[in-house]
Amino acid sequence: MNRTSAPVDAPATGAWEGLVTTALLGTDRRTPPGTGPGPEAPVALLDAAAVETVRRRAGLRPARAAERPRPAPEDPRPPLPPAAARRLALLLADRPGASGGGRRGTAPDLTELLPQWLAAANARGFAPPPQVLPALLDAARGRTDLRPTVLEFAGSRALWLARLNPDWRFALRSTPGGGAALPHLEDDDGVRQLWQEGLFAERVALLSALRSRDPAAARDLLATTWATERAEDRLMFLDSLRTKLGPDDEPFLEQALADRSRNVRATAAELLSALPGSALAARMAVRAEACVAIDHTQATQATQAAGGTEPSGATVATPTIAVEAPHECDPAMERDGVVAKAPAGRGERSWWFGQLVEAAPLGTWSRRLGGRTPREIVALPVTDDWQGELHAAWCRAAVRQRDAEWSRALLGEPSAPEAGGPGAVSLAERAKLLGTLDAAERAEWVAGFIATHGLSEAFQLLGVCAVPWAPPLGRAVVDALNIARDAGSYPWSFSGVMGLAERCLDPSEAGRLDALLAVPDEPENASPGAGGYWAEAFQRLVTTLRLRAAMTEELNTS
Repeated sequence: MNRTSAPVDAPATGAWEGLVTTALLGTDRRTPPGTGPGPEAPVALLDAAAVETVRRRAGLRPARAAERPRPAPEDPRPPLPPAAARRLALLLADRPGASGGGRRGTAPDLTELLPQWLAAANARGFAPPPQVLPALLDAARGRTDLRPTVLEFAGSRALWLARLNPDWRFALRSTPGGGAALPHLEDDDGVRQLWQEGLFAERVALLSALRSRDPAAARDLLATTWATERAEDRLMFLDSLRTKLGPDDEPFLEQALADRSRNVRATAAELLSALPGSALAARMAVRAEACVAIDHTQATQATQAAGGTEPSGATVATPTIAVEAPHECDPAMERDGVVAKAPAGRGERSWWFGQLVEAAPLGTWSRRLGGRTPREIVALPVTDDWQGELHAAWCRAAVRQRDAEWSRALLGEPSAPEAGGPGAVSLAERAKLLGTLDAAERAEWVAGFIATHGLSEAFQLLGVCAVPWAPPLGRAVVDALNIARDAGSYPWSFSGVMGLAERCLDPSEAGRLDALLAVPDEPENASPGAGGYWAEAFQRLVTTLRLRAAMTEELNTS
């Protein structure tokens, strides 16, 4: 007798598991209960499975009904105008990369217009149509740069949806407090209770909201639990003091300089150095002044000027900045935020020196260096190759202290041969310095830079200019693109600037660009086919500008 083909009855309590085992082994090796081997065994297995399925379903006991979700909150904002709502649906339907790689053609890139559309809709205080909320959240899920504007536009209903779909949980993480309702800031008991009992994200949201309204109350609230907070939480809470930072925060920050966490100490020192009148700034000024002085002994050969009294070949003393970097980083310096260990590739003394100068009030240097203005100070030569280190530290100080006069001095004239002052050691530094100037001055400087140096290094600088670009800046960009086209340059070398122009150029400039839509004659040394690419790029630019104008008009239609 073949024992593997004998019928085996499954126990009643494991009937379904027995049928599954039979199906896995095969009816040649194991037959269903009550059935012998043979061609009928597979049919009997399926019949038994069907009966057991009905029995299992019919035998289920009803579970307790889940609690229904609460209704979505009302959105009190006015609805979008119909044309704008249709435009939003089109922008959301477009997908990055839908047209594939290679040549872009003349069609606008709708995905790049979505951020601008959202910013404009938020500025006007519109509410989205409910049916587009899932598409908005999907778009923000794929693009982190969209999340702030999407969540502002989508409002509280987006958070309601995010609690129902794990794919959208980023909305809860991206919203301070996870979308939890904060107590009224006038409700002292509610504020204290949430601060004592709330989740970390809720407490951060509460502290940020209170700091924006009443800086002193927020600081006092933080002080009540400061000693018992975890180090990583203290760091996050301390960072909230950047909002409306002022002299009244100095005593609290001075205490934080003795914190047991190095990161907390460093943040406290950074905040104090942004207050030029603080005691820490004064201590740093004393240390930095000890390292920098005017040296009148440096001599240079002077050539006799026409009508001058100096004999030819005479030497004259030229005021020069002398630098003597610190020889040690003592405990007092470390307490004030100086990091003792230099990064790989940096000398310790230059590392300490840069930190001291960066943290010293910029007003220190006019007093220390003979009453000179920032522009005169920056123009002075510096001994022993210390100029780069000194000017780079002044750049960081100007950005931290938001000092426009020093930023102008360090930037220099945009038409200078090196495209900036000696302190502007990199494009990144220049961009940060420009950020301390007002929008009009920033645009004027970048326009001058482009007019002199072209677009090869302008991309990063354009990124800090206000949108839409001021007319002089827009004209400078278009003129530089036109010059590059006439020179037969590779058009794809300017694709980044062209993309910025599509998003940032004032739409009113579209009419002025019509003359650039024709395919230009290609110089002998031009890249083959470059003229056609340039014509397509300008056509796309004009089409995009007109589309942006239409988007604005749709949002303005009541």
